[in-house]
Amino acid sequence: MPGFSLTQVHLSCFVASYAVALLLELSRLLLRTSGRIVGTSGFTAAGILAQTIYIVLRSTPDPRQAPPLSSWFDWLLMAAWGVAVAYLILSLRRPQAAAGVFMLPLVLGLIAVATLFRHAEPFPRSQALYVWGVVHGMALLLGSAVAMLGFITGVMYLAQSARLKKKLPPPRGLKLPSLEWLQRATQQALVFSSWILAAGLLSGVVLYLVSDWNRMPWNDPVLWISAVLLLWLAVVFVFQARYKPARQGRKVAYLTLSTFVVLALVLAMVLLVPSRHASSLSEASSSTRGAAP
Repeated sequence: MPGFSLTQVHLSCFVASYAVALLLELSRLLLRTSGRIVGTSGFTAAGILAQTIYIVLRSTPDPRQAPPLSSWFDWLLMAAWGVAVAYLILSLRRPQAAAGVFMLPLVLGLIAVATLFRHAEPFPRSQALYVWGVVHGMALLLGSAVAMLGFITGVMYLAQSARLKKKLPPPRGLKLPSLEWLQRATQQALVFSSWILAAGLLSGVVLYLVSDWNRMPWNDPVLWISAVLLLWLAVVFVFQARYKPARQGRKVAYLTLSTFVVLALVLAMVLLVPSRHASSLSEASSSTRGAAP
């Protein structure tokens, strides 16, 4: 495949980007410059972009080869990518925190360990389908549960806020937690549910690639509905990152409630709209089990 001729270049590119970002992070111990934060974020973002391209090239399925993203090399690279993304987000939201001193060495360490398994045999398709299927299902289940908890704490926050605004006494036998606790719980539920749901959706894409290109067409309603949910989660994250008041008070409660409503609509459409989603995965799983010795 033409793209695989650039594999080594891409690997060197994002390793070098992360290494420069780490050096800039370590420079905070000696120097205090205004451009350090911009440089660190820029090199980290460049490394994430290069690593994303590298992973996408490796995820292109080929019937003549082993299933994509089904080896320790791929999984360790994706773990390093996740840590790098988490660091970039943390550095943008809390630029004064020295998180890169601890997180960037972990990124480089995961990549170094991954190179030890670069030529190792990938897992059989049946095992890869099982692992990605478990990740996909458990992430969506856990993310939905956390979103529901966030919906509950958001409703409790709005009820408590309305009562305090009107200076009413709490109903007898119905004492709610403080606004501070409810705000913190709602914000954490929004963040964790967004990340877990995004992981579930992305693992579903990998599961689709591992099974077969032709199992389910890209215009299947479930794929587009999932893309809408992923887009909504991205919009919520960007909105919170750029608009600080959205991280507290009634705004975070409204965002949490809106996320739950969007999730409920997506789940309803997945259950009601005809799709090859479930049948495709069951066919792929049964076929790989039948092919296994």
